[in-house]
Amino acid sequence: MAETSGRRSRSGGGAARRAERTAVSVETEKYIDRKIPLYELLDEATLELIEYNAETVLEEIGVNFVDSPEALERWKSVGATIEGERVRIPRGLARELCKTAPSKFTQHARNPERSVEIGGKTLVTAPVYGPPFVRDADGGRRYATIYDFQKFVKLGYMSKNLHHSGGTVCEPTDVPVNKRHLDMLMAHIVYSDKPFMGSVTEPNRAQDSVDMCEILFGKEFVQNNTVMTSLININSPLTFDSIMMGALEVYAKNKQACIISPFIVGGAMAPVSTIGTLTQVLAEVLAGIAYSQIIRAGAPVIFGTFVTSIDMNSGAPTFGTPEASQILFGAGQLARRMNLPFRSGGGLCGSKLPDAQAAYESSNTLNAAMLGGVNFMLHSCGWLEGGLVSSFEKFVMDADQLGSLQKMSLGVSADENAQAMGAIREVGPSGHYLGCEHTQNNFKSAFWRSDLFDYKPFETWYEEGARDTAKLASERVTRQLADYQQPPLDPEILAALENYVAQKKAESPDAFV
Repeated sequence: MAETSGRRSRSGGGAARRAERTAVSVETEKYIDRKIPLYELLDEATLELIEYNAETVLEEIGVNFVDSPEALERWKSVGATIEGERVRIPRGLARELCKTAPSKFTQHARNPERSVEIGGKTLVTAPVYGPPFVRDADGGRRYATIYDFQKFVKLGYMSKNLHHSGGTVCEPTDVPVNKRHLDMLMAHIVYSDKPFMGSVTEPNRAQDSVDMCEILFGKEFVQNNTVMTSLININSPLTFDSIMMGALEVYAKNKQACIISPFIVGGAMAPVSTIGTLTQVLAEVLAGIAYSQIIRAGAPVIFGTFVTSIDMNSGAPTFGTPEASQILFGAGQLARRMNLPFRSGGGLCGSKLPDAQAAYESSNTLNAAMLGGVNFMLHSCGWLEGGLVSSFEKFVMDADQLGSLQKMSLGVSADENAQAMGAIREVGPSGHYLGCEHTQNNFKSAFWRSDLFDYKPFETWYEEGARDTAKLASERVTRQLADYQQPPLDPEILAALENYVAQKKAESPDAFV
């Protein structure tokens, strides 16, 4: 009887813990505030060499500002030399202009408890950005729809360790190109209360993003605070196009943050060497950030780096490689020397499925981002097939693993409780710690535990269907969407946003190209 009673007691406790783990929750962890040292890959002499060479690139080779006479005039007004569309920037000028950019900033969410700090020792995680395709266990690989987009936003909202709702989590191809930015912004605003990104595909769409935020937050608040962080890609090598620069101009003028980010496939859009690539990255970032400060001194920016290597046999991009991590580490050092927030990393992979290749490649980049000082990590979850696919299963797999970064960032405590001397005395030689007071007081928080992986014995796992991780992830997607609870939004603000979107859509015919 005593043995049966004991089993019942343990079973009851286990059931309570299982209920606690499976309860519906929309809790979001605060953005990561690192308490661990960063990995400094490059020495002082190498960093100075890269900086010198990057300034040489700007002064002697220059950068192109394409189809943007206004940009050329702005550069000329601050002392650059203009020849056609080529801008040559005297040594030291770009770096001097960059000095007015803030070292960190707060991006406000409509729920103030979910606002994030970007810069310094923080790490903010945001989901995948840009894929035209989606993949799930039921429908396989297909073009994305606005319904898929809304589901990803809901999953992001329900993901505890995802701090940011992101931007184009997938490209909804069933909505006209000239109007889909309105529906995407509405999804972020309505289905989540986390911070989000604005549109950059045309300057007018960037302005729509600002206008909608002024309805949501109030015009005065937007003009004095950052409520959007948006991605401005540089057309590497050394080319700035009028669409991206036009969006940058809108956001900088309105004090909204931009990630100034080269988009580089090493060996195709930059040299094959790490130092050569870092030189080009720094030259492009210096020019882009300097231009943002010409538009508005003090406009918030992020030093961005997206670099992958290339398979020299097939020409396909590769991810999670040592060279990509080296560039991430080096770029982080360069960003910190400029006292600027840094963007890189993510759950990057080239795999077609959420399989072992996807896991290995993603974990290599996620860990490099943690140790490399990344402040804003786009593509934190959901990335598949070199960025062509947003995967529902991989989204929840990656979101789960972000919890391990959250725990790792805390470092190792050495306080009295962590020293555990009382436990060592209590247990003594030949004992065990399972029932001691220290274990009972700390077991809930002592070890990070995945909410997704299966830790059961083989027999139990087999009896429950022998589910692999992809199957568990598919079930988690279904469960999280079923549990989703929409955050409240002022009905008057919602009506004003809906009227704005309806009016903008009515102004022009649908365009799908």
